Amino acid sequence: MKYSFLFFLLVCSVSVFSQEDKPKADSTNIVKEKKLKLNLDIVSRYLWRGQCWGGDYVSVQPTIEYTATPKLTFGFWGTTNFQKDYSYSDGAIYKGYQEIDFYAMYQINDFLQFQLWDYYWPSVSRVEGVDNGFFNYGKDGVKTVDAMLYFDFSDGYKYPFNATISTLVAGNDFRYDDNGENPKRNFTTYIELGYTLTPFEKSTVKWLQNIELDPVVGAVLNNKAAYYNFADYDKVSFCNLGIKATKEIDLGNGFTMPLWLNYVHNAATKNTKDFGKNFLIAGISFSY
Repeated sequence: MKYSFLFFLLVCSVSVFSQEDKPKADSTNIVKEKKLKLNLDIVSRYLWRGQCWGGDYVSVQPTIEYTATPKLTFGFWGTTNFQKDYSYSDGAIYKGYQEIDFYAMYQINDFLQFQLWDYYWPSVSRVEGVDNGFFNYGKDGVKTVDAMLYFDFSDGYKYPFNATISTLVAGNDFRYDDNGENPKRNFTTYIELGYTLTPFEKSTVKWLQNIELDPVVGAVLNNKAAYYNFADYDKVSFCNLGIKATKEIDLGNGFTMPLWLNYVHNAATKNTKDFGKNFLIAGISFSY
C-alpha cells in the first residue's frame, strides 16, 4: 500500500512539470485543456484545521482537478511525508502520514458552493484493530465523508469574506457512552471564517503589491467523537486561528508559482507537549 501510494503521487507530480506549451490543432482542444487544473504543493509540514499530521516533516501534496461543467468540478488531492515510522515513543503523534482525498464541488450560485470530500488516511504500517480498506466506512476504518457549504463573497459581491461549514456525514466519526460502547454517529461540525486583505496594493515597492494576507478563525463545535485529536472534547474549541501571507509569481506559459507563509495558533486547552500550540508553515506551489 505504501509503495503504490508513493508511485501514484510521483506520477501526479511528474505530470505537473511535463506539460509543454504546444500549438493546438483547433479551439476544441484549447477548451478541453482549460478544464484540467494541476497543482503541486511542497510544504514544510502538513497542518489541517489546526492539527499537525505527520510531525515536523516536509510533505508533498498534488492536486488534479477537472471542471466537468461550469458548475460541477471533480478533484483529487493527496499528501505524504515519505516517513515509514508509525509513531513517536508515546504513540501520540504519527510520524509517517499519508492521505488520499476525492472531492466534488457544485456551484449553487455566485457566492455559495457545495462540496463533498471523501477522506482516506491509511496508516503507513499495520495497526491492530485498524482496517485500511478503502471502502470501509465503519468504526475500525480510516475513511470519512465531509459535506461542506462554502460561502465566498469576493467575486460577485466584492466583499473579501468567506465562510465554511463542514460536517462529517459518514465514516469513522462515532461517539460512545461512558463504558466505551453503543457507538452513535456524531456529525462532528467545524466552522471557519476567513478574510482576504491586500494591504500593500498601493505600495511603491512593486514586489509587495500582490501580496495577500488571509486571516482565519476556525472552531470545532461538537467534538464528542474526538475526530479532531487536538481540539477540546465537549465544548466549542478554537483550534485554528491564523494568518497566511501569499505572493504569486507568474512563470509564463500558463504556469504560476505561489509562495506562502502560514502562522497557526491552536487555542484548544487539550494540547500535548509534543503537538504544541503554535505553528509556522512555509509552502511553495506549482500550478498549471
